[in-house]
Amino acid sequence: MVTQEQVLEAIQVVEDPEIGMSIMDLGLIYNTEIEDSHVTVTMTLTTPFCPAGPMITGQVESVVMAIPGVEKVDVDVTFSPPWDPKTMASDEIKAMLGYW
Repeated sequence: MVTQEQVLEAIQVVEDPEIGMSIMDLGLIYNTEIEDSHVTVTMTLTTPFCPAGPMITGQVESVVMAIPGVEKVDVDVTFSPPWDPKTMASDEIKAMLGYW
């Protein structure tokens, strides 16, 4: 059985190429749902016009599909709520981006 820990650990390696930081640490992952071998990842991007959006979502799908037992991955992108690094990013990322 696939676990949420496995999914989040896999996603940790995906970086926003423009910022060069993990999308997990940036707070772009809102939710993960696992139903048997089907994983749904709900996430956002730093902006609705992010040119790297398709690449990032493709990487999320790819790393989650690589988990043994996963047969299907859906990546749902939402902008509600919009990404706010001041409240959603990790403390380390906030410090790196100058939000402290």
